[in-house]
Amino acid sequence: MRGPRELFEHEDHWATRMGKWFPGERTVFRGRDLHRAFASRQWMELYVYSITGRDFTPNQIELLNSMWVYTSYPDPRLWNNRVAALAGTARSTGTLGLSAALAVSEATVYGRRPDIRAISFLRRASRAISEGETLAELVDRELRRFRALPGYGRPVVDEDERIFHLRDRARELELDGGRYVALAFEVENHLRLTRRRLYMNYTALTAAICADMGFSPEEYYLVAYPVFLSGMIPCWLEANQRGEGTFLPISCRRVAYRGPGQRPWCSGGDPL
Repeated sequence: MRGPRELFEHEDHWATRMGKWFPGERTVFRGRDLHRAFASRQWMELYVYSITGRDFTPNQIELLNSMWVYTSYPDPRLWNNRVAALAGTARSTGTLGLSAALAVSEATVYGRRPDIRAISFLRRASRAISEGETLAELVDRELRRFRALPGYGRPVVDEDERIFHLRDRARELELDGGRYVALAFEVENHLRLTRRRLYMNYTALTAAICADMGFSPEEYYLVAYPVFLSGMIPCWLEANQRGEGTFLPISCRRVAYRGPGQRPWCSGGDPL
């Protein structure tokens, strides 16, 4: 910001290239007439266009759709789904509960932040290898610096069941031959050969696929933003339909309390 001068320049004025609504007439969406240009297009096409301003092939749109489908898990034990279920059991509205669940999806260990790190790592790795660094040198350097490889390693089980299905779908759509997808599997093979027990997780493959489609880290992050949403809705619904407060309650006897003993509530110094 250039100080108050820049603020004055934008007072009551916002110049935009993204779009505008002309009441009773039309809506311009990133340079196109929304109701004409996208009349027969899929919502996913519009969503990706809103992020990138670019068109993608039908096969690419299908693969992005599969990326979302294959990670829609309606399990309330998952950290973000649990928020949706807790909102449902507390009788919060669906919009509030699902918004909160999406917000906590932007976690440091899981979710959206690792997405950015994973695609950035693959882009950085591809550039380093093209400049002459070996894969072994690259992996060693990354592990020394960050003590982890984004997109590799999983906290519950080693194998990620989603990878087989997404890779098979990419092969079916003839989108499995990109250099970033190849690099992602080369990294995993190297980790297996060196017995580091860091197996590829879903983030590495989705990041590689999106990098091959030309997404920047920010674009990939935004494309992946609602990826868990379809799995959250059943969690909210079921908790909301059952007895209020019955989602995973904890009885007092299970609380490991080591503070002061039981004592009466007091008002003005007199025990109640």
